[in-house]
Amino acid sequence: MYRIVSKESLNPSVTRMEVLAPRIANKALAGQFIILRVNETGERIPLTISDSDIDRGTVTIIFQKVGGTTMALDRLAAGDSIADFVGPLGCPADIKNIRRAAIIGGGVGCAIAYPEAKALHAVGAKIDVIAGFRTNDLIILEQEMAAVSSKLFVMTDDGSNGNQGFVTAKLKELLDSGAQYDAVIAIGPIPMMRAVSELTSSLGIRTIVSMNPIMIDGTGMCGGCRLTVGGKVKFACVDGPEFDAHLIDWDEASKRMGQYHEHEQNCRLVTERT
Repeated sequence: MYRIVSKESLNPSVTRMEVLAPRIANKALAGQFIILRVNETGERIPLTISDSDIDRGTVTIIFQKVGGTTMALDRLAAGDSIADFVGPLGCPADIKNIRRAAIIGGGVGCAIAYPEAKALHAVGAKIDVIAGFRTNDLIILEQEMAAVSSKLFVMTDDGSNGNQGFVTAKLKELLDSGAQYDAVIAIGPIPMMRAVSELTSSLGIRTIVSMNPIMIDGTGMCGGCRLTVGGKVKFACVDGPEFDAHLIDWDEASKRMGQYHEHEQNCRLVTERT
């Protein structure tokens, strides 16, 4: 059992938890994830490691309440325990030779973008972070991202924070004004990552995306996160979750993202009734 040290609501649909898991905290690197089960009868789900603290022996996860398991997880409080918490899994983010980067996070994808920005900041890289949300009320991790970036741009679809526009529009604005990057790292919804990839492809800018959104089992056994990268079959969980955005078959990835939508909706309804 893994004790929940702290729990915090970041917005109405997103929760941050700090879990006591010293062995994972000691090895966790940016880009990696854990697999958890809320209880002995629960399903296994992957969640990215948003932060870790070796001294405290804790691992931080951030999740959106969108399905039965995340809703059940959100019912737990500080002092309660999670049945299973396994990791770190997946390949760490490859941040070698990146001295100037744009990191783009969309919605809850900022929970994955933040540790990458933090890792690059720790090695002295200059980072522009562009974070996008539907509305001001959904903004998360603004202070944390500001602390590890050279410049932070927080955009909202409706302009309710004073900065209206998509993350791709801000990225194009920066590139048009002369900004040069060794890499662009985009993490968030599939359509957003695809749009970033299409923007940078013609400019020849190395672009990395996290295919965490299509992961299910996390061990490569279920095949649910299968995708085509450079004409070869890969699995987001064991070969990634990060890949060269310009090599991904985005049409295939988009279809795969929606394959369990009906099942997830049914699980959510069952959880809401119990």
